[in-house]
Amino acid sequence: MTTTAVSRVLADFVANARYEHLSPTVLDATTRAVLDWCGSAMAGAQEREAVMARRVVRQLGESSQASVFAGERSSAVGAALANGIASHILELDDVHKGSTLHAAAPVIPAALAVAEREHSSGRDFLLAVALGYEVALRVGEAVNPAHYRYWHPTGTAATFGAAAAAGSLMRLTPAQMLDALGSAGTQAAGLWEFNADGAMSKALHPGKAAANGVLAADLAREGFTGATRILEGDRGFFRATAERYDETRITDALGTRWKVLENCYKLHSCCGHTHTAIDVSLDYRRAHHWHDDEALHSLARVDVETYAQGFEIVKALNPTTPYQGKFSLRYCVAAALLEGEVGLAQFTADRFAADGLVAGTLAQLLSRVQVRVSSDITAQYPAEWGTRITFVAKDGSREVREAQFPRGNPENPVSTEALAEKLRGLVAPRYDESTAQRAIDTVLGLQRVDDMALAFAPLASARASRELVSA
Repeated sequence: MTTTAVSRVLADFVANARYEHLSPTVLDATTRAVLDWCGSAMAGAQEREAVMARRVVRQLGESSQASVFAGERSSAVGAALANGIASHILELDDVHKGSTLHAAAPVIPAALAVAEREHSSGRDFLLAVALGYEVALRVGEAVNPAHYRYWHPTGTAATFGAAAAAGSLMRLTPAQMLDALGSAGTQAAGLWEFNADGAMSKALHPGKAAANGVLAADLAREGFTGATRILEGDRGFFRATAERYDETRITDALGTRWKVLENCYKLHSCCGHTHTAIDVSLDYRRAHHWHDDEALHSLARVDVETYAQGFEIVKALNPTTPYQGKFSLRYCVAAALLEGEVGLAQFTADRFAADGLVAGTLAQLLSRVQVRVSSDITAQYPAEWGTRITFVAKDGSREVREAQFPRGNPENPVSTEALAEKLRGLVAPRYDESTAQRAIDTVLGLQRVDDMALAFAPLASARASRELVSA
């Protein structure tokens, strides 16, 4: 039984938060989150799904309120939608273990769109991003893992985070913020059924969360009321979307333990549930000093154990499209062992066919990789995203390797310099080196920005160094 008015507590916290409340550590973590997001958003803007989204946004009406990467300016709602979709396409945006939620793709586009429209400072923008993460991740934790069975929290819980970020920049009162959260929650949506078809809906979810968050805050500023108990109410978000939930995750150490510090960064271009196994496989390959196709000639079998909730998302056995490949733990492990990386190059269309992986050494190794759910690893989820892999060599020898966290997690961190290089690797090939460096400099200098309308506009107006075949 929910006894605490957690919706109101959360609204009061967000409305009363100020930049001065952020420690240097939290500011650094928030800046890192924006840096990581920027690469995914700019590179993703060149993909087919993003081009489609921009066409639709143009049809919504002309406006110059906010920047759209690789496109024309739009309304704040339209920019949040387009940039939110672009941010999630490459599967390289951040993730948070406890909530199983990608916060950057919905929260930062919402914050950027409103910050540009309102001519907010870089400091206010960073505060809004930190608050958006705080709300999205806490709501996600409250309903996870039960919520994850049917619902994609990046589309659902993150809608609250987008509204919080937008509302902070609009300087909503506590009462208005409560209305904004109410309107956000009643719009929260995102079902996992898209995964059965490999549909594009996964990228739509953060785009809609971002746009709906801006819409909710805009309505609240006008006096449009929302449910005051949208989280804990008898027919609120908790009860409607999770068989089990923990309301205390909303208020536990609120204001003293900032969730953005728990952010995890992805180093492989695929679903986060594959990353720990990829890292273990890459380490095994390096330990044996393999090159070319030596893994194929050396391994008889690879047995991968994982947790049940992740397995449901990444259980594709023989992917027929690049999208399915990103959600195939079996394929990602085989690619890591055989090719030594699982980046964008591992998900090109020429690798896949209607009947599965195109024949070749990778297809041969794929047949030797088996995946199953382990009860002890499942018991540790979502606090850990673990794996256990047994490598069986052709001479009969066996080696078991385990890990609980992938690289990029706070328990296994990457440096800010590494995130900058990740951005450079995504942006430079699609635009040019100078645009990549300008993106890095822009993000790292956000605390000195007086008007966010001037900060990202040059990056959004940058054009690709190659023709868009999908345009």
